Amino acid sequence: MTQNMGTIDRSLRAVIALAVGALYVTGQIGGLTAAVLGVFAAVFLGTSVVGTCPLYRPFGLSTCRTSTS
Repeated sequence: MTQNMGTIDRSLRAVIALAVGALYVTGQIGGLTAAVLGVFAAVFLGTSVVGTCPLYRPFGLSTCRTSTS
């Protein structure tokens, strides 16, 4: 798959996912809120690792820098 996420996008997603995890571990969130945010955090973490966001593709979006070589 072609990467369509830049470094800042990937970093922000990873930070958000880790923040949700920290909130859960410290007991700040629970129940349905934790489940919903946990799913989003897992998706954010997965897409940040892979570097591709499937929702960007149909809209033609990309946060990658294009090389000018």
